[in-house]
Amino acid sequence: MTRTILFLVGGVLLGGIIHIAVVFMVPYYANRDAWAQMDRFGPDDQFHVLRLPEAGAEPLTSLDPRMLHAVCRFSLAGGPVRITANLPDEFWSIAIFDRRGRNIYSLNDRSAERARLDLAVITPVQMAQLRQDPPGSLETAIVIELPLNEGFALLRAFVSDDTEVSRATALLQTADCSGSL
Repeated sequence: MTRTILFLVGGVLLGGIIHIAVVFMVPYYANRDAWAQMDRFGPDDQFHVLRLPEAGAEPLTSLDPRMLHAVCRFSLAGGPVRITANLPDEFWSIAIFDRRGRNIYSLNDRSAERARLDLAVITPVQMAQLRQDPPGSLETAIVIELPLNEGFALLRAFVSDDTEVSRATALLQTADCSGSL
């Protein structure tokens, strides 16, 4: 009798452990992660301006309705990514996310202290190679070293009223994340 109870308790504990392990592994094996969601906006290595968010019809969840957004999906496997943009004088920000959608770097107009964004995203191995022979084109860039292979950038520009939407859209459409240093 006690042996049967021990087997039942052991089976329940083992089942619980397996269940918890599977729940924690789902995000790693899910095929609809943040990286996959960015694919619907267009090809990689270029910014895609999203429409202004409206209640019930947001292109992505949790977007600020007074911000215009542009998204660029990139891979660092072929080399560093260079992100450049001329941005409005009002508030702007950029955030770099990893494949799972975790924010791993952010920058805004106040911390950059300039209206022109010039950002290079580099892996640690690429940074070690660049230190041996740094290109002169990186002298004005903000260089960030991130431990990721794939990610996406979300560029945001504040639009105080509807008359500024076309100007901000035009500026975001000129943003580039091609990858050439």
